[in-house]
Amino acid sequence: MTSGPLDSIRTRGGDWLRSTLAGDEELRQDELASQDDTGLFGPASVVWRVHGDSAMLIGGLRSLLIQTLHPLAMAGVAIHSDYKNDPFGRLNRTGRFVGATTYGSTEAAEAAIKMVRRVHGRVKGIAPDGRPYSANDPHLLLWVHITEVDSFLRAFNSFGNGKLTDAEKDQYVAEMGEIAVRLGSEPPPRSVAELDACMQAFRSECKVGPQARETVRFLLAPPVPLAVRGSYAIITAAAISLLPRWARRELRLPMPAVVGTLGVRPVALALTRVVGWLMSAQSSSRDAEISERMLT
Repeated sequence: MTSGPLDSIRTRGGDWLRSTLAGDEELRQDELASQDDTGLFGPASVVWRVHGDSAMLIGGLRSLLIQTLHPLAMAGVAIHSDYKNDPFGRLNRTGRFVGATTYGSTEAAEAAIKMVRRVHGRVKGIAPDGRPYSANDPHLLLWVHITEVDSFLRAFNSFGNGKLTDAEKDQYVAEMGEIAVRLGSEPPPRSVAELDACMQAFRSECKVGPQARETVRFLLAPPVPLAVRGSYAIITAAAISLLPRWARRELRLPMPAVVGTLGVRPVALALTRVVGWLMSAQSSSRDAEISERMLT
C-alpha cells in the first residue's frame, strides 16, 4: 500500500514528537513487556490506557505546576536540576521513566526506578527556609506521586480519548501506587477518595516562594520552537484550567481569559486528537512489538 501525503505528515510529525519527548531514551524492543513478563501492569491495566493518551502532555504540565507549591520539593528542583539549560533532556528522561514503568518489562521498570533512586540520593540540602530536604524523603516522594496521579487522571478524564468509570479511576490510583512503593514513598493512596484526602492533607505544607515563582514563569514560557508555541499555549491553558482554585490562587494564575472553563475544552481536545493522530504510528509500532513479544 502506497503512502499518501497525510501518511507522510503523520510519520514526520510523529517522528519529531517522539524525538522531542523521548530523544534517545526510547525503550529498546528487548526492554518491552512480553508474554512471559507483562511488566508492572500489563495490557489490561488502566495505566496502559491512560499513559498511552496524548492528554498526558496536559497532565504532566499540571503536575509540575502543582509540585512547585511544596517548598522542600521545589528546593530540590531549583538547586539540583538543570531544567533551564536542558529542558528537553529532562523531558526525555521523564518520558523514559514513564515508558519503562508502564510498558517495560519488570527488569526495565526496576532498572528505571533504581536509576531514579540513585539520582535522588544526590539531591539533598537545606531549603531557603532553613529546613533540610532529600529527594528520597518518603514524604516528599508521596507528594510528587499524588500530584502526578491526580494530574494524569484529571487530564485524561477532561481531554483524553474516552472516560473512565469510577471503578477504573480507583483502579488507576491503586495500580500507580505500585510505583510509589517501589520508589520508597510513604504508603500511597489506593482509591480516588484516598487520593483526594491525601491532596487535601498536603495543603497545610504548601507555600509559594521565589523559587516556585521562577519555575512557574519558566514552565509557562519555556524555550520551545516558534512553530509549536501556539500548541504549547493551549496545553498551558488546559493545564491551568485543571488546577484547583486554591492552587491557582497561590500561584497567581487566573483562569486564562481567552479560555475559561468551557472554552478550553474544544481547543484542547482538538490538539490532543491531532497529537494522538501524529503519535499513532509510533504507538502502533510499539504496540505491535509488544504484541509480538506477548505471542512469542
